[in-house]
Amino acid sequence: MDIEDVVEVLAGNDQILVLRPGPGDDTPEIAWGDVFFYFSADGEIPPGQPFATVITKDYPHEPAWQREAHSIRVNIHVGAPAFAELLGYAPGERSGPEPSAVDVLMPHPAYGELGWIAVVDPGTRTSAIVTEQLGAAYRAARRRGERRRR
Repeated sequence: MDIEDVVEVLAGNDQILVLRPGPGDDTPEIAWGDVFFYFSADGEIPPGQPFATVITKDYPHEPAWQREAHSIRVNIHVGAPAFAELLGYAPGERSGPEPSAVDVLMPHPAYGELGWIAVVDPGTRTSAIVTEQLGAAYRAARRRGERRRR
């Protein structure tokens, strides 16, 4: 999977906001080239965090993961129950593989304790899981968004 494959998985969903920061849009330069996914009924950035991201570079507050310039890391908020089901242990219970491991499902290196998973360069081992979990994360974000609107 590349960045466009991930965008394609989610872009067809109803009320999805796909943010692609870049020069001239008042976003921090560190975010340029990355992609952030939100459920948004009104097309505006909702309060809180996105439910998934695709990053293209190392971030200063996280362990280094990028091995090659074209690498991506897909990050998905799956919640504690799905995290435990997918990884076999609860969020924060232990650390995952080396943050630069490719095509391996792992806890997000900074937000794993909050129920986030990550995959560097999803490939044959993880693409189906990433696709499935992106859909589940979208549906969960949609439910949260609809509850907030009531």
